[in-house]
Amino acid sequence: MTDKKKDSIHQENQEWIDSLTWIIKNKSTKRAEELLHILQEEAKKHNIAIPEPLITPYQNTVSKDMEEEYPGDLELEEKILSYIRWNAMAMVVKANKADPGIGGHISTYASIAQLWEVGFHHFFKIGENEVADQVYFQGHASPGIYARAYLEGRLTKKNLEDFRHEIQSEKGLSSYPHPHLMPDFWSNPTVSMGLGAIQAIYRARFNKYLYNRELIDEDTSKVWAFIGDGEMDEVEARGAINIASRDNLNNLIFVIDCNLQRLDGPVRGNAKIIQELEGLFKGADWNVIKLLWGKEWDKLIEKDSSGKLRKKLNELPDGQLQKYAFSDGEFLRKDLFESDEDLKKLVEDYSDEELKNFKRGGHDSEKIYNAYKVAVETKDKPTIILAQTIKGYGQGSAGEASNVSHKTKEFDKNQLKEFRDFFKVPVSDEDLEKIPFINPDKDSEELKYLQEKRKDLGGYLPKRKDKSSTIKAPDSKIFEDFLKGSEEDEVATTMVMVQILGKLMKDENLGELIVPIIPDESRTFGMESLFRQAGIYAPQGQKYDPVDEESLLYYKEAKNGAILEEGITESGCMAEFIAAGTTYLTHGINTIPFYFFYSMFGFQRTGDLMWAAADAGAKGFLLGGIAGRTSIPGEGLQHQDGQSHLYALVFPNLRAYDPAFAYELAVIVEEGIKKMYIDKEDVFYYVTIGNDTYPMPKMPAEVDREAILNGLYKFKKSKSRKRKRKAHLFGSGAIMKEVTEAAQILEEEFDVGTDIWSITSYKALYDNAIDTARNNRLKAQANKEQTYIEQQLEGEKGSFVAASDYVKALPESLATYFPDELISLGTDGFGRSDNRKALRGFFEVNAAHIAYAALYGLVKQEQISLEELKKAAKKLKIDPQKINPRTA
Repeated sequence: MTDKKKDSIHQENQEWIDSLTWIIKNKSTKRAEELLHILQEEAKKHNIAIPEPLITPYQNTVSKDMEEEYPGDLELEEKILSYIRWNAMAMVVKANKADPGIGGHISTYASIAQLWEVGFHHFFKIGENEVADQVYFQGHASPGIYARAYLEGRLTKKNLEDFRHEIQSEKGLSSYPHPHLMPDFWSNPTVSMGLGAIQAIYRARFNKYLYNRELIDEDTSKVWAFIGDGEMDEVEARGAINIASRDNLNNLIFVIDCNLQRLDGPVRGNAKIIQELEGLFKGADWNVIKLLWGKEWDKLIEKDSSGKLRKKLNELPDGQLQKYAFSDGEFLRKDLFESDEDLKKLVEDYSDEELKNFKRGGHDSEKIYNAYKVAVETKDKPTIILAQTIKGYGQGSAGEASNVSHKTKEFDKNQLKEFRDFFKVPVSDEDLEKIPFINPDKDSEELKYLQEKRKDLGGYLPKRKDKSSTIKAPDSKIFEDFLKGSEEDEVATTMVMVQILGKLMKDENLGELIVPIIPDESRTFGMESLFRQAGIYAPQGQKYDPVDEESLLYYKEAKNGAILEEGITESGCMAEFIAAGTTYLTHGINTIPFYFFYSMFGFQRTGDLMWAAADAGAKGFLLGGIAGRTSIPGEGLQHQDGQSHLYALVFPNLRAYDPAFAYELAVIVEEGIKKMYIDKEDVFYYVTIGNDTYPMPKMPAEVDREAILNGLYKFKKSKSRKRKRKAHLFGSGAIMKEVTEAAQILEEEFDVGTDIWSITSYKALYDNAIDTARNNRLKAQANKEQTYIEQQLEGEKGSFVAASDYVKALPESLATYFPDELISLGTDGFGRSDNRKALRGFFEVNAAHIAYAALYGLVKQEQISLEELKKAAKKLKIDPQKINPRTA
């Protein structure tokens, strides 16, 4: 480049710089920002790519000149909100006065209240066919929802008085949003923290899935998730945000209550959580709306021609912003404005009291409304609103913006007076300490307004209702094929389950309702045969030529695909399962999810979400693949599951099965569909399946279907009923193969008549046993009711051995109900990398150890001698000095 050319470019650059400098000096920094934005937009028109900054200045995204007029009566809404605030506070304070330590939270609702009320008055709607916006309410703020429902007439004074007293009172209210406890009220469990966020993402995604598969007409509902800024540190709150933008979930809105505090102190005392979240979500291609300052700040920012105020606000750490909320106007003036003459002039016309009352954006209804309006009108991506608030807003000395506000449960008289006066609540000094609940006359202007607004939007929220109709049962032939056995063909229960699924997806009654969910393990489970048949869901379709397109089983993505191939995210899959499993509530459709996963990565990895599924009333099948500690060769310690059925015991409305045979699996799945979707029972199913292949027997004629479902039946009787020595072997799932081999050893080599029993469900047996024992204890009658185990084993004698691919605690939990001592074999301890034969020998659940255990039981019964046992040990190659697998 010539010197002349360089000079020309330099002069041109300087002219642009001089022009910008002139605008800043003679107009304002805001005007400079506007012009730069205009230039940026013009550049885009000419295909000049200018990357947008991930983090923008610390000010409102929706500027004053972009705002529309507020559509509601601000004065009436303020009154209504004051009543709700008071009643929410009164619930917690009264509950803790009557019952110290009962808990509850005041400060969370205090910060989020206005964000909710603008939604209730103007946005949260119920559309056609009763399909409502799905709102995930921040759990700790539940008293505010109850307080509003009280004004609506949906809850009574007695309900509010019995907050957190669900056992002592039929009118009691649950601590947090729990659909199981309040089945007509709450829809979405959002506690423990972080779960609301991931559930909302996958709910919004599943709504799109329903539309793209033409299971519903166009869905105008929105999914709203209200989340605390401290809560956003949970992995579940951040971990799935990319899928929302990737699938263009314009039906999803996050509202983050940025009160800058978590339970013990600041979320980011030395940094800025709002800026951090903006960068994170912009990087994930979300529409980010910052709602930071109330209208009182507009004039200051407009007058800030030097840009010094904006610079100062950009630099302030959150800990200092919290200090401003905690302190008086004098401190705010001194610390924020008096460090600079230009800043000092900005507030010289304001008193300290006026400065103290400058609102943050999340406490300004007009600002909230305009942020929400932009969010609901966004067409191409999900939106997050970062709303700056104050924790404990209006609580004054009772914890406003203090580090202990989360723990505040009680107010003294002066604090009650502060609260009342700040919100102008109509409670007299005489009544103050009674903390009365406020409920204006139903003909009052306030309540008429409240009712009309909800009527305009379609009705009350939250509200939970089963809107679905009963489905028609699938063709019974689908299951009958699997009752016949496989003859000599070796088959795994996983293969059987995939075949059942494929047939169900073709069924004319419910084929379109089947929703396969898989975390990137389809080929492991042999599900690639379904790719072409059903397609993998991709809302954009398939824009590329798959490398295996010439294959019969090619990777087929489609906009209307049925398979939810989620990628490596068990948490995401579980959230999708909840969405699919509760669509009977949101859209009145009985979608039936079948979620396949490595059984080790189910309860152990996503147990909290599974508990939420149980609470939400989710229905469907959880399918734990390659189940059992010894079933998955080579993978080792972190993959080998020996405890999922133990975890399953604690879920009250879960039915858990560990079938060994195809016919058992067919009976269980058919019954599951009937129970959940025809009988409409509030249950869901966990079924473990394996990849160990063996010939599948025909369902014995004498085996009763109910016995399979109840958890225990005699699979095979001893070949000889005349033998004096008798053993009963109980097997399930992966270890049934070893049990049948052990029975053969006992019969042929040790002259022990052996019956084989199949335990299809330890949980069904456990539930029956503890319920029966409870009934017997409480009724204390002479004729005790028998447990199912006792009924099945009545009159049986001999040695009793239960072997499973799970920890010994499973059979041990049932031992007391057996006719004689039960010897439990299981896979306690860490897994190892090796083949199945080696693993089963190591964990002492192979045929040899099962047979030896049966013989040991006979020694204790004096049916054989100790010397015979020692000879048997040698023959079976049982090493008494072998390392203990539990501690190895």
